[in-house]
Amino acid sequence: MKTNKRNKIIYWLATSWLSLGMLSTGVVQLLQLEENIQSMESLGYPLYLLSILGVWKFLGVIAILIPKLPLLKEWAYAGFVFVMTGAIVSHLAVGDDSVTFFGPSLLLVLTFISWYFRPANRKLI
Repeated sequence: MKTNKRNKIIYWLATSWLSLGMLSTGVVQLLQLEENIQSMESLGYPLYLLSILGVWKFLGVIAILIPKLPLLKEWAYAGFVFVMTGAIVSHLAVGDDSVTFFGPSLLLVLTFISWYFRPANRKLI
């Protein structure tokens, strides 16, 4: 019984931090602040990708927080993995400083922790 309570606490801590991280970066991407514009240009991506990523992050957070819909949750977690690994690889490809990997790496770890410790009623199988 204690393991179940511990797992629930780990799940909600990781999921809360993941949600806050995705929402905050999503807002910044939707606002298209100068720093984000410069970052996208240095990575060689079109600026409209900021809006797409921002909307996807909002939708992903909604999907992992609402009850039920386990298949949608799996897609949201997969999307978070794709976006964060894409960010890490993109920054590696252009030779950015190691500090640029911290945010995406942290969100990637939180994604895996949240996914692994999610309760049975939030799992597909």
